[in-house]
Amino acid sequence: MSFINSKSAIPIVLLLILAMIILPLPPLLLDTIFTFNIVLAIMILLVCSTTKDVLEFSVFPTLLLVATLLRLTLNVASTRIVLLEGHNGGAAAGKVIQSFGEVVIGGSYVVGIVVFAILSIVNFMVISKGAERVSEVSARFTLDSIQGKQMAIESDMNAGAIDQEEATKRRETLAQQAHFGGAMDGVSKFVKGDIIAGICILFINLIGGCLIGIFEHGMSSKDAFQTYALLTIGDGLVAQIPSLLLATATAIIVTRISDDDKDIAQSIRGQLLSKPSILFMTGGVMFVIGSVPNMPHMAFYLFSGILVFVGWKQSKYIPSEVDEPKTDNKPILKNHLDEPLSWAMIPHVEPIKLHIGFKLVPLVTKSKQTALLKSIRGCRKTLSEQIGFVIPEIMVKDDYSLQPNEYVIYVDGDAIESGRVEPDMLMVVGAEHELNQMDGVIGVDPAYQLPALWIEPEKKGEAIRRDLQIIDVHDVIATHIQKVCIEYLDSIFNFDDVKGVNDRLANAHPELMETLGKVITPSLEMQVLRQLLSEQIPITNIRTIANTLIESIESTKDAVMLASNVRVALKRSIMNLVVPDSRQLNVFDLGPNLTDSLNQSINNSLQNNPNLSLDAVIVSQQDLIVFQNKMPTVVQTMNAQNVQPILLVPPTMRPILSKLTKSFANELVVLSFNEIPNEYSINVFGTIEK
Repeated sequence: MSFINSKSAIPIVLLLILAMIILPLPPLLLDTIFTFNIVLAIMILLVCSTTKDVLEFSVFPTLLLVATLLRLTLNVASTRIVLLEGHNGGAAAGKVIQSFGEVVIGGSYVVGIVVFAILSIVNFMVISKGAERVSEVSARFTLDSIQGKQMAIESDMNAGAIDQEEATKRRETLAQQAHFGGAMDGVSKFVKGDIIAGICILFINLIGGCLIGIFEHGMSSKDAFQTYALLTIGDGLVAQIPSLLLATATAIIVTRISDDDKDIAQSIRGQLLSKPSILFMTGGVMFVIGSVPNMPHMAFYLFSGILVFVGWKQSKYIPSEVDEPKTDNKPILKNHLDEPLSWAMIPHVEPIKLHIGFKLVPLVTKSKQTALLKSIRGCRKTLSEQIGFVIPEIMVKDDYSLQPNEYVIYVDGDAIESGRVEPDMLMVVGAEHELNQMDGVIGVDPAYQLPALWIEPEKKGEAIRRDLQIIDVHDVIATHIQKVCIEYLDSIFNFDDVKGVNDRLANAHPELMETLGKVITPSLEMQVLRQLLSEQIPITNIRTIANTLIESIESTKDAVMLASNVRVALKRSIMNLVVPDSRQLNVFDLGPNLTDSLNQSINNSLQNNPNLSLDAVIVSQQDLIVFQNKMPTVVQTMNAQNVQPILLVPPTMRPILSKLTKSFANELVVLSFNEIPNEYSINVFGTIEK
C-alpha cells in the first residue's frame, strides 16, 4: 500500500505541519511549501468550480481546515525567517517572498501596502463575510427541512414510487447534506479567522522587523522600514492570495445550487446565454455606449459584435415558440386517472413493527454492524424456543415524526409502548443510591419503568465497581420488544402459526395429528392456543396439548373450558414457570362471602345464557370494586416478602379472575385448585375478603 493511501498519512502530515511552528525551515524548503500552498488553493478552487454536486466534494470542510492550518504555520515559519534573516537582504527569506515583494508590487512598499489592504478588504468584507452569512442561513434551512424531506421519502416509499433500497440511499444522502451544511457553517469561521490572523501577522512582522533592524542590526529607520516592509508585504501576499482563493472556493460551495448534474460552467451557459433576445439587447446597449464621444470605441464595438454573434448562434439552436410542438396534458392525466386500483396499493400491517427516531437510525446501519437487528433477532430466537411458535420478523422503520431518540413498538398496526434512549451511551440500573452518586443523564428503563442512568462508555468501569447492571442501548430496545411480545402473544399468534404447530406435530406424531384434525377445527384450535398464550403458557408440549384436546372435545367445545383442561394437563410445566425453584406455593385465597358472591354471579349468567363462556361472566359491581382495591394490595404484600404473587381459586372462577388481573394487577398469577400437583404444598399467605 502506498504512503498516500495509508491510514497514517494524514496524521503524519498534520504532525509535520505542526512541527513547522517549532523547527526553523531553510529558505529553499520554505519556498517549496509556499508553492505547494498556492497549488493546493488553486486545485481546491478548480474542484469547487467544476463539481456538479457539493457532496461530490464532501471532504472540502476538512481539507479547508488542513489548508488553513498549513497557511498559519507557514506564517509562523516565515515570520521567524524574516525577523532573523531579513537584514541580510530579500533572498535570505526565500525566493517566493522576495519575488512577491519586488516583482508583484514593483518593489514599492507603498504599493504593496495598498494592494494588501485592498485584497484584505475584498477578502474579509466581501467574500468571507458573505460566505459566512450564506453558510449560516443554508445550514439553518437544511436542518429545518430535514423532517419534511424525510416525510416525502416515506410517502414515496409507501406509495410504491421508490423501493426500500432507493429510500435508504435518499435518507443517507439527506443525512450527508445535513452534516455537510453544519460543517460548512463552522468552517466558514476558520476562513474568516485566517484572514484576520493574516492582517495581524503583517503588522506584527512590520513593527517587529523595524525594531530588530534598528536596535539589533544598527540599520537606519528608513532602511529598516524599507527592507522589512517589502519582506513583510511579500510574506503577507504569499499568504493572502491562497487565503483569497480558498475564501472564493468556500463562497462557491455554499452558494452552489445543484442543477440536474450540471457543473457551474454548464449552468451559467444554460441560464445566462439561453435567451438570444437578451444578448441582442445587451449588444445594442454596448454599441450605443461605444458611440459616445471620447469613449474607447473599439472595446465597446468588439464586445457588442461578440454578443450579437453569440445571440445569433444561440437562436439557431432554440426553436421558436411558434414551431415548438404543443403537448397536451389531458391524455396523460386521463391515463393516470384511469389506472386500475390493485391490492398491491394497500400496505400490509406488520404483526410487530418498530419505529425509531433519526438519532437511532445508525443502530441499524452497517457502520454499527446492525447491533440492534442482531439483538432483536436473538430475542426472537430465544422467545420462539421458549413459547413454542416462531415470533414473526420485526420490521424496523425510521419515523421522523418521533423525537430524535424515541422509538415506538407497534402490534398489528397499533402503537403499544414507546421509550427513549441515548444512542451513544450505556444504561445502568441498580441500587438508587449508587445511581445518584454517578454522573449521567437521568432516565428510566423503558421496558420495566425502573430508575436508570445513562452514562458515557468510559464510565463503564465505575458502574461495574458500584455493582450496577450495564445494558447497551440495542439490548434496551430489544428487551422492551421482547416484553411487548410476551404480553401480546395471543395477538401475534395466527392461522399461519396454527399450521406451523400442526406441521411440527405431524412430523413427530403423524397419527396423533391425523386424529386431532378430525375432531377439532383449526379455528377452535387457534382459540384454545390463544387462551394459553394470553397467560404466557408455552405451547411447546404440543403432544400433551393435542391429547388433552382429543379427550376433552366430546364434553365441551368451549375454547375457555378446553384451555382450562389443557392447563390441568400442563400443571407441572406451569408450576416450573411460576415457582421454578420451590415445591411450596405461597398464595392468597378468597373468603367465603366473596366466593359465594362470585358463584352467584356465575350461576345467574349461565342461567341467562347456558352457552356463555366462563371468562365472559358479569361480576357484580360490589365484587368488582373489591378486586380493584384488593388485587394490587396482594401484589404489593407478596412482592415485599420476595415471593411470587399467586391467587388460588376454584376452577370455575379462574377464567374470570384471570381476566380481571390484566386490568387490576398484571403480575398476579391466578391458579385453580386442580392445577396444583400433589407434590406441592400450599401456604395461605392471606385472604381476600369482601
